Amino acid sequence: MSLRIGIALLLSLLLPVSQALELPEPGALQARLGRDVQAVQVIEPHLSVAGQQLRVRYLGYPAPLVFERLLGADWQRPGREIELRALDGFVSRVPVERFAKYQAWLVQARADGAAFMVDNHAQHEKQVPLGPYYLVWDNIAAPELVAEGGAVWPYQVASIALKPGSREALLPAGLGSGFAEHADLAQKYCLSCHQVNGYGGEKMPLNLAVRAKLLDLRTWRTWLLNPQTLKPGTAMPPLPDTLPAAEREAIVAKLHRYLRAVPVLP
Repeated sequence: MSLRIGIALLLSLLLPVSQALELPEPGALQARLGRDVQAVQVIEPHLSVAGQQLRVRYLGYPAPLVFERLLGADWQRPGREIELRALDGFVSRVPVERFAKYQAWLVQARADGAAFMVDNHAQHEKQVPLGPYYLVWDNIAAPELVAEGGAVWPYQVASIALKPGSREALLPAGLGSGFAEHADLAQKYCLSCHQVNGYGGEKMPLNLAVRAKLLDLRTWRTWLLNPQTLKPGTAMPPLPDTLPAAEREAIVAKLHRYLRAVPVLP
């Protein structure tokens, strides 16, 4: 290991949990990691719809390798989350335990040399740049991930951070018991763009703990399953149509119940 890389690794081990790190540009990241990019093939959720899967090969690095080198060797300590911030305010916070269960990659280009962009059908956006980095999951080795759609596939990732877990923010005092699963669903499908009492993304940071209390279940259901009927042209994606219909309905109900029960904090 070179002296420069060794010093950088030592400094990364001393970083406080909450400090964000701007990701190096691809050439600098390659030097930090000391290896060439690898190819990984995935079913691209932003290009796939129910019954029609499209595979894409990307170039990048195993995400755990990047996190270890940049965030420190103990980044996988249970109860923490990896925060990935995108250029547009999208914030994805992923429990570290998920990276032990599934293979994730931080990619920077397409293997076929095509432009590093995607048509995001769910958000009605075309030719969306994916760089500087894009977090993808090997949903071919773990086909159960296909049903999730692109909920945990943040693109335009510019910085990463190691954060405390979300339990205190999403399961505050005053909330009844039995909502842990509901909070996990909110984090997965809602809080990369929206927030609950300040926790979540910055792309559309309205407080769902307030918003859900103003909407009846029927209206809430339409927002989650067919938002275009309420706001034509909205970039808000529906719950993935790769999920079974009954599961989508169950998620709608659980999220509505949870968000109406969460206390609104000052």
